[in-house]
Amino acid sequence: MRLDDGGLLAALHRGVFEQPLWTEFLSKLMHITGSPYVSLTLKPSDEGRFVELHAGRWVSLNLDQRLADNNIVDRPMQRMRDSRVYTLEELLDPINRNHERLIRQLKADLGITAMRSVRETEPAGTSAWLSCAGGREIGSAVGSILTALAPHLAIALHCFVALERERFRSAAASAGNRRLNSGWLALDARCRIVEMTPDLEQLFQRSPVLNRSRYGRLTPSSAVADRELAELVKSFAENGVGPPKSINLSRDPLVDILVRPVHQQAGAVSQSAVAIVHVNGDQWSEADRCGQLVELFGLLPSEARLAWAIAQGMTIAEAADHLLLRRETARSYSKQIYAKMGVRGQAELVRQIFLSTSV
Repeated sequence: MRLDDGGLLAALHRGVFEQPLWTEFLSKLMHITGSPYVSLTLKPSDEGRFVELHAGRWVSLNLDQRLADNNIVDRPMQRMRDSRVYTLEELLDPINRNHERLIRQLKADLGITAMRSVRETEPAGTSAWLSCAGGREIGSAVGSILTALAPHLAIALHCFVALERERFRSAAASAGNRRLNSGWLALDARCRIVEMTPDLEQLFQRSPVLNRSRYGRLTPSSAVADRELAELVKSFAENGVGPPKSINLSRDPLVDILVRPVHQQAGAVSQSAVAIVHVNGDQWSEADRCGQLVELFGLLPSEARLAWAIAQGMTIAEAADHLLLRRETARSYSKQIYAKMGVRGQAELVRQIFLSTSV
């Protein structure tokens, strides 16, 4: 039998995108082999737990738990070599009392008297065991199918682990983006959004400084910023290169965008994208931040305004001019701020503010 009969290989590779994983593939394998039960068991590492995906007569073989219940510490599945098909007798030794008890349980509870299983391990350490279990129908023909499937299983497993790693990174980045009020968008030559991080949807709803038109165009509320963005994106579309440029959309609360050209890679983002826009914003106004500093450290409102100005990168002299204070007054305030916040300089002050205030 050819492996591609019935779309078995296609189902194996599509399975990494399914939920639950590999449902179609397991169902097809069960039908093609005539097995009452098939399973694909995953284990991230030696310390990880087994995850069993299955199709067939029983809810779950749950072999790992059965091994533990029968005090079988030296797990047979862990001893299997990659790409070699094993029989039930090779995995469980009937001379061993604990193994023999498990064999009797499998037969009495599930009617399993035969099994074929193959293992594959990808470079990061995740293992997969593909097994067919049943009675006399599980023989050398089933073993041949698993042998032929083994290299394709290795590829599918490698793809699955890479996707899971990217999903994890994306989820971690998404959580950070929500907390930091940041994200990115990809724009075409007409400033229409072709890709974006989901977190920016909240920014569109919350902040008036950045909008998405009903035609999908990214539109800053400032006409000057909108014109600057459009010209920059047009330049990237015509030339394909150019230095990144930062555009401030709001000072209070702070919202900046950094616009850079797309260095196009096949399949990375939409082929129509010419620019990536990184958005960085603050969910809180300056008044909100100063209110937090008053509550957290017992600062006077005037001291809190000075502390926040310093946290934005201003020197004490620049902050004094910004807040219309005499420089001697600002220096006196700064000493009170340092004492109340328990810091010994401007660098510690900035770090304490950003560690203590909500983002």
